[in-house]
Amino acid sequence: MPRVVDHSGLATRSPVVPRPGGIFDPVARALEVIGDRWTLVLVRQLLPAPRGFQELRMRTGIAPRVLSSRLRELVAAGFVRSIADGSRSVYGLTEQGRSLEPIITAIGRWWIQRGVDDLGIDARRFTETSARSVLEALPFMVREERVRDVDLTFEIRLKGPGGGAWSVRIHDGACTVTPGFAERADVRYTADAPLWCGIALGLFDASDAFRRGLLTKEGGRQAMDDYFHQVSRPERPSGPEPGTEPASGSAPEDQGRRRIP
Repeated sequence: MPRVVDHSGLATRSPVVPRPGGIFDPVARALEVIGDRWTLVLVRQLLPAPRGFQELRMRTGIAPRVLSSRLRELVAAGFVRSIADGSRSVYGLTEQGRSLEPIITAIGRWWIQRGVDDLGIDARRFTETSARSVLEALPFMVREERVRDVDLTFEIRLKGPGGGAWSVRIHDGACTVTPGFAERADVRYTADAPLWCGIALGLFDASDAFRRGLLTKEGGRQAMDDYFHQVSRPERPSGPEPGTEPASGSAPEDQGRRRIP
């Protein structure tokens, strides 16, 4: 053991560095339990509903062997349970797994609000899964200060590859997204899927798309960006929106806020 000399001239032993597990650090101890790369990703995918093995693969891109191993670990840790669904089994969250929702929400909102420049989103590379992914990320994009005491339903109808219909409901400070048409929609939007992704993220000018008939709206005057953060940057990305031609004579103010009409 190395020895040091204090100001009195007496030799003393240097302090013993404790082991990490012996330090009371709630963050470090929590990460020992949930810090695996895929734990929170899989729990996030199971928050809306139980899902099967192949659906989890399609939603996460995890290799089969890794996914199988991580699911076993989550079951053993008490976060996930296997549920019989007819002739197959699906995976659902336990109460302990669902208790991680606030952590997942906070991480998602932190990522969303960093902005496109940091996130490196390429607006011209949306895929057939992008629309679903953006829609399912809307709960992370909620403007919490604006959704209190709000009861409002948006219906999103998207055309082309990756299109479909989704119901987005804001109710008492929370947002839920479900596939399918809304039973009662206050506002309906219709657009091509890649274009809507760019508009929802703040990459494309919604007002310009609306004027050119690329985005249509029915119903009330409420606008989605009144209630959701957009991932945005000062400059418009180079090149036109997917499936469009550059607008002629665009006014300078069109390059500003990309408000969804």
